[in-house]
Amino acid sequence: MKINHFKSITAVLILSMSILACKKDKNATITPTPAPTLATRDELSKDSLFLYAKDVYLWNDALPAVEVFKPRSFTASSKQLTNLNSELFAITQFKINPTTGKPYEYIADGNGQQILEPKYSYIEDLVASGKLTYAPNLQASVGLDGQGNDFGLALSATGSNTDYQIYLRFASPGSPASLAGLGRGDRINKINGTSLGTNFNSEVDFINNALDATKQTSVQLGGIKRNGTTYSVTLTKVKYTSSPIYKDSIYTVGSKKIGYFAYARFSNTENSFIALDNIFSKFVTAGVTDLVVDLRYNGGGYVSTAQHLINLIVPTAQNGKVMFAQAYNSTMQSGAPAILRNQPVRDQSGKIQYSNGRIVTYADYSYSVADNTEKIQKTSGLTNVGKVVFITTGGTASASELVINSLKPYVDVKTVGKTSYGKPVGFSPIRIDKFDVYMSMFSSTNSAGEGNYFAGFTPNSEKTDDVTRDFGNTSETCLAAALGYIDTGVFPSSTASNQTMSIKGTTTSSANVTVRDVFSPPSFKGMIDIPHTRIK
Repeated sequence: MKINHFKSITAVLILSMSILACKKDKNATITPTPAPTLATRDELSKDSLFLYAKDVYLWNDALPAVEVFKPRSFTASSKQLTNLNSELFAITQFKINPTTGKPYEYIADGNGQQILEPKYSYIEDLVASGKLTYAPNLQASVGLDGQGNDFGLALSATGSNTDYQIYLRFASPGSPASLAGLGRGDRINKINGTSLGTNFNSEVDFINNALDATKQTSVQLGGIKRNGTTYSVTLTKVKYTSSPIYKDSIYTVGSKKIGYFAYARFSNTENSFIALDNIFSKFVTAGVTDLVVDLRYNGGGYVSTAQHLINLIVPTAQNGKVMFAQAYNSTMQSGAPAILRNQPVRDQSGKIQYSNGRIVTYADYSYSVADNTEKIQKTSGLTNVGKVVFITTGGTASASELVINSLKPYVDVKTVGKTSYGKPVGFSPIRIDKFDVYMSMFSSTNSAGEGNYFAGFTPNSEKTDDVTRDFGNTSETCLAAALGYIDTGVFPSSTASNQTMSIKGTTTSSANVTVRDVFSPPSFKGMIDIPHTRIK
């Protein structure tokens, strides 16, 4: 940015000197000097994005020189909403993962075709979203502050293309769907009076358009509830506050007390901490010895919330030991780049932080591994949990995976369901003009040095997500397998097939049922953090 300003200022000075020289000699031949070409706002933003990436991007060692990259050459395409999105995609495709031979931020659709967006990094348009918080553009979903603005549901379909059933995958607590009495496992056979279930390929677009709360303000649903009764409700889009907990339960299996909770997102301190504390208080009172943590749709959120959950679960005997360590690139580890002085630190509500009357910036922090190693700080929760089984799917990402990985050295940890997303990296927001840029900035490892789970965690017991049953139903496939392991130490034999299928979303198959994600509101995948140690 300084280079551009310097060129502009230099051009203006040259022009001024030419005018002054002409005034000294009225008879001199005047050769007009072209007016300087000043950089546009868009060009300056593209310059800034690349300059920040050269310093803070986790894989900055693979980025070419600015003269080669030419940041101002990037323009929007039909699949990328802004010029910056196009540029960010290019930035993230240089570093190759030697295990896969593809970029670390490569992502493909269900047919194996590359999606033209980064797997981890993204840009939040603050003008479009109206938000000033560390959260993606969730205009039609629930954000990391627990605030929703939609109908509050997600759908899956089971069966064939010509004979299928639609089920609620979840209803967000406090949402219009939840307040109307709808929940996971309820069937939908009519939307806006149109019957569904006989031609998936032709009906799926209608379903998604009808439920898109960025376009629609209301929708009429009809179907059959889990108890067999029929229903017909009209949902109206509204703003609401949602608990991050879908459900919690305590089961007695043999001589063991097993605590269960389904957790939607690692939302901010205000939204998550009290909810988690209340659940674990019940677990402690009931004498819970083992846990099932349902993270099947949890795409992550704040690292600070993940730390809180880890501290509630980890045995008291591990207090003071390493929880996890975060590693930035070598440029950052050698000292905060000067460019970070332009980035004020904001709290979870987006408020700029001050210290002694001065704005705190990201240049005020240390980026060494030693200063970004988090320790276990056990103050409440369970004291000596035995087994912890996590339920996962491809939607289990980032902060969710951080919790699983961090607990592995200290507890008997197992996973059941489907392979998780694979995101061992996190970020802090970089504000450029009217955008917040979330580019991969650090990787995480547990106390045993284990990390790099870019392919996700393969489940110890592969099971299909049973959307026909509610959270906490002990007959639900994944929960039943988890409870079986805690009871016997052995998972029931898996019936899952290696075949997969994708129609308008992620799908999984088993020998008995095919499950397709039909409608999914926008969801956050990531872990947001700031460095741990401020330089004195």
